[in-house]
Amino acid sequence: MGALFTKARKRLREASKHLDIHPDVIEKLKYPKETLACSLAVRMDDGSIKTFKAWRCRYDDTRGPTKGGIRFHPKVNLDEVMTLAFWMTFKCAVANLPYGGGKGGVSVDVKKLSRAELERLSRAYMQSFARFVGPDRDIPAPDMYTNGIVMAWMADEYAKMADAPTPAVITGKPIPLGGSLGRDDATGRGGYYVLRHLEKDLDLIPEKTRVVVQGFGNAATHCARLLHGDGYKILGVSDSRSAIYDPDGLDPLAVMEHKRKTGGVAGAKTHGSAQEMSNTELLESECDVLVPAAMENQIVEENAANIKARIILELANGPTTPAADQILNRNHKIVIPDILANSGGVTVSYFEWVQNKAGYYWGTEEVHRRLKENIEPEARRIWDVSQEKSVDVRTAAYVHALDRIARAVEAHGTKAYFAG
Repeated sequence: MGALFTKARKRLREASKHLDIHPDVIEKLKYPKETLACSLAVRMDDGSIKTFKAWRCRYDDTRGPTKGGIRFHPKVNLDEVMTLAFWMTFKCAVANLPYGGGKGGVSVDVKKLSRAELERLSRAYMQSFARFVGPDRDIPAPDMYTNGIVMAWMADEYAKMADAPTPAVITGKPIPLGGSLGRDDATGRGGYYVLRHLEKDLDLIPEKTRVVVQGFGNAATHCARLLHGDGYKILGVSDSRSAIYDPDGLDPLAVMEHKRKTGGVAGAKTHGSAQEMSNTELLESECDVLVPAAMENQIVEENAANIKARIILELANGPTTPAADQILNRNHKIVIPDILANSGGVTVSYFEWVQNKAGYYWGTEEVHRRLKENIEPEARRIWDVSQEKSVDVRTAAYVHALDRIARAVEAHGTKAYFAG
């Protein structure tokens, strides 16, 4: 059991202190239900064969089929996949979706693959995991360095093996292949809806609120764009190589266009005199709202005391370690946790699955409306739990999710067993 998973399970123990639930529920959630590891042998363009390690974890399916993305990254390992599946279990419960949590990954640097090699790798993944996934068992989606095209290849491979089109086996697909409108900005939009809904509780006035976004991928760009459109002042953004910060503010749309043309945010024109800095420096820069939207473990024990933002909106998965959380709480920072803040993505993935099952598709505005109607009540309930129990918002989110999961465990008929 790795360090990341060990840290993640601390959230479970902390949440359980605030609920009267049977110890068997906690025991059930301590480890994944099942995990499959495979070696993917892929023919490279030069004729050689290269082997890649791959995993899929189904953490818990008490509330329904497991759901979670597949990431392609050279640092992916079993510890990370298990941890992400654990987080997905609680995220789906927070969002009140009829899902459990799952996750998959391949240890690979996609920047070193040709398009043909990437396709062969994607199809090899589905060939190896086809018996593990399924539209009513485990439903993958895109994650880091995977996208709609990769999902299309995987869905096509599954359809060949099933001898029938099965669009509901995977979400995040291209629109012509059963993807949902509104999925591209769902994660960032969900975070935006949460922040706007809690605005008064957080004492935020858009025109007076300075925002820094660490990372400038899909979720970050859409969240920054929407906040900027409502008057929030975006001071800084970053990518994997560098960061820019302008106390006079910047236009995220212009930065997006610059990144599209040049491949990075460095050198983007801003309103004033922009500074280039590291991602670490950006995290510690002056702002009111910090949006970590890159990798996990970005706010750690070593830098947590230097965070100047009063509010942290976690669009990334697991950007804050438990040790850093304690420091942020002592310093009266408010962390809107990942399992709430970035749940818009999995919510619209659920919408896609529902549409695939029904064979009936919604317009963009309907998707946006349904997302807003789904995520705002959960944000309100979690905020209320934090106030009622005098706990931080992350603990409140885990308490809220754990309560739902425990009720589902009992509804399976175990309540009488517990009593007996």
